[in-house]
Amino acid sequence: MKKNEDKIKISFVSLGCDKNLVDSEVMLNIIEENNYQIISDEKNADVIIINTCGFIMDATEEGIENILTLASYKTNGNCKALIVTGCMAQRYKEEIFKELPEVDAVIGTGEFSKIADVINKCITTNEKITLISDVNTPFDEKILSKRKLTTNSGFAYLKIAEGCDKKCTYCTIPSLRGKFRSRTMESLIEEAENLAKQDVKELIIVAQDTALYGIDLYGESKLHELLNKLSKIEDIEWIRILYCYPEHITDELINEIKTNKKICHYIDMPIQHSDNFILQKMARQSNTNKIKTTIEKLRKNVPDICIRTTLIVGFPGETEEHFNNLANFVSEMEFDRLGVFTYSQEEGTPAATMPNQIDDETKNKRKDFIMELQNKISAKICEKQIGKTLKVIVEGKLPDEDVYCARSYRDCYEIDGYVFFNSNDEFLSGDFVNVKITHSSEYDLIGGLVDEFAK
Repeated sequence: MKKNEDKIKISFVSLGCDKNLVDSEVMLNIIEENNYQIISDEKNADVIIINTCGFIMDATEEGIENILTLASYKTNGNCKALIVTGCMAQRYKEEIFKELPEVDAVIGTGEFSKIADVINKCITTNEKITLISDVNTPFDEKILSKRKLTTNSGFAYLKIAEGCDKKCTYCTIPSLRGKFRSRTMESLIEEAENLAKQDVKELIIVAQDTALYGIDLYGESKLHELLNKLSKIEDIEWIRILYCYPEHITDELINEIKTNKKICHYIDMPIQHSDNFILQKMARQSNTNKIKTTIEKLRKNVPDICIRTTLIVGFPGETEEHFNNLANFVSEMEFDRLGVFTYSQEEGTPAATMPNQIDDETKNKRKDFIMELQNKISAKICEKQIGKTLKVIVEGKLPDEDVYCARSYRDCYEIDGYVFFNSNDEFLSGDFVNVKITHSSEYDLIGGLVDEFAK
């Protein structure tokens, strides 16, 4: 066994979404298992790896900026090889070496399991390495079930499927990640059990569309069954569902959320728009009535459910009337959580060549209008939490203060609000406590610790 000072030192940067972060954690585990040393200081790293996002142009630009910054360590540090992986690598495999000659290796989304082999080749040869396979390359479940966690607040993401079969006209994901492919239930249970052994208490379920889980393997959606089995893992206390498209939410899933105490009464349900004309142009599989019906059914069966959604404004051909329909829908539905993106004209997508593209100024005005509307809705909803006692998971402590930052079942990591409480007691990230809410703002809650800790 090599001593640490003798090992090749690897620094790893992960960009993009939570699904990409899971890939990064799998790669980090492979790197460690192959006796490389992982360090955080890029300047002292022998090899730097950047796992990129390429979903929209802003993400690509962020990737390029990071690559150029990290490439500087080839002259101002110890870096001997710079490796680019992920969606940007898959999407721009031809252009990267030409435009970014500092890069030594490019690995696509279907080949990241070979990261250790690429590192070895980079440090033993001077060859430029391209490892890009078909995006539908089958995945190795044994490799995927082991990860080196980078999240440190008692939670972890569980990616239950890869790819997407939808043909949304604005989206590049199918070309970058392939068709929808579910992980087997057995491998996911094994992975979740491994995560629980690493003190993970909250599982956040992710995929391009979690509601479709199992349809390719079992002939029908099995998300409700998977959730039930995951909930039987003793040390897992919370299970949170993201990216659950409204048209695929089944009665069985709603009932599982309603009756299973470990499943947070929270669902992330991206609708992207509410106007039927725009939804049709987006090639979404839902419509206004279906979305309303799903929301009503969720709220009827789970009265305290927190519903998050995301919207796209400024899609080609979106008139003032279409936008007003969306704004009225947001006012009527009063989503608990809501995020807005401006449409991004992505090369290679059908929407990119549609007529009546919207200018950036109009897009941003529409985004700001919806967010101002949502601020008022959110403030009203948060105020209703005053007087309630909520079970929260501790994330950390504010520097030099006795104030803790935590999340309730209503708050997903990084995208929602926080619950703040004051205490002289010492708590660790991942601890559960009960907090009685005394004050609220637009997105955050403030309260006091209840004597009895959460159970």
